[in-house]
Amino acid sequence: MTPLDKQVTHAFEECRDDVYRYLLTLGLTPPHAQDAAQEVFLRLYLALRKGESIQNLRGWVFRVAHNLGLDWRAKERTEPLNAGSEALLRDLRPPADAGLIERERMKQIAEAWKTLSAQQRQCLYLRSEGLKYREIAAALGISISTVREFLTRAIARLQKAAHE
Repeated sequence: MTPLDKQVTHAFEECRDDVYRYLLTLGLTPPHAQDAAQEVFLRLYLALRKGESIQNLRGWVFRVAHNLGLDWRAKERTEPLNAGSEALLRDLRPPADAGLIERERMKQIAEAWKTLSAQQRQCLYLRSEGLKYREIAAALGISISTVREFLTRAIARLQKAAHE
């Protein structure tokens, strides 16, 4: 196995599940998200083979996934996941033994999640995957200050819902 093969294999093993889930949040069906995720890593291999210098591999992968996901979604004419579908990806319910107060709190957070814009949800998701503000900005094609604003507003809304 060449060093290039090792580098792409390592990136694939580290990021594939995160990229797949991100593509689902963009509205791709599971089979298309799986195909798109594979396409992302194929493009990574081809870019590295051409000698392209990639400073932040994870940021690059998510940027390509974002663009590819939007392209595929446009071809499929699908919409991003709604809150009900997002619940399938992230179980917002507390464990069965948690009290009624905790369940109510989570219900309020889930309701607040529905009120976030698609951009706010995308920024939160990418931040939860460990991307830095500049990486999120690059992945979504927006400014760092816009990322900061989206995250600040989204977090404030979710915190308010959690403490009501």
